[in-house]
Amino acid sequence: MRILDIVDYSQPAKETLEWEPKPEVVLSGRPRQSADMHFTSPCGQLSTGIWTSERGCWRVNFTENEYCEILEGVSVLRDESGAEKTVRAGDRFLIPAGFQGTWEVVEPCRKVFVSVEFKG
Repeated sequence: MRILDIVDYSQPAKETLEWEPKPEVVLSGRPRQSADMHFTSPCGQLSTGIWTSERGCWRVNFTENEYCEILEGVSVLRDESGAEKTVRAGDRFLIPAGFQGTWEVVEPCRKVFVSVEFKG
């Protein structure tokens, strides 16, 4: 490994992905999303980058453990029972694999993520 192998988020991403959640999971809005992918492990289980989303609400089913740090915006996560957590710039949290519910972007959101795919 070399010093150049260190992931520096101030540098351009290696790849940018863009998508919208599948129509059958969208509950409101048109939450266009993108991810600037800064690193993906050779096995594909670990990835990290910067995610952005426009306003909207959609159902989520996390198959991965994901650490998040909100850089901009406001989102509301709700579990299947309706309990909710509002997250905004400066908040840091981990969503465990198996979490199901909704993700609502109230103000356009940007976050750093580190995702590890769960292999039960």
